[in-house]
Amino acid sequence: MRERADRHLIKMEWIEQVIQHPEHTSVQSDGRFRFWSRIEEANGKFLRVILLADKETVHNAFFDRSFRRPA
Repeated sequence: MRERADRHLIKMEWIEQVIQHPEHTSVQSDGRFRFWSRIEEANGKFLRVILLADKETVHNAFFDRSFRRPA
């Protein structure tokens, strides 16, 4: 995941921060978990981290430009 040019700047500490302190979470229909949190060091962008159903294995992480905090 981190080898992609658009994601090589994502720090592991940010991924861990999102997992440990998410601002929003949801469960996908396939059992994967989505976590979002704002990363101030990345100009306040929201980082989305997707974990497998075991809630330990990181499947994907990216800055989610379309995320809007639910009302």
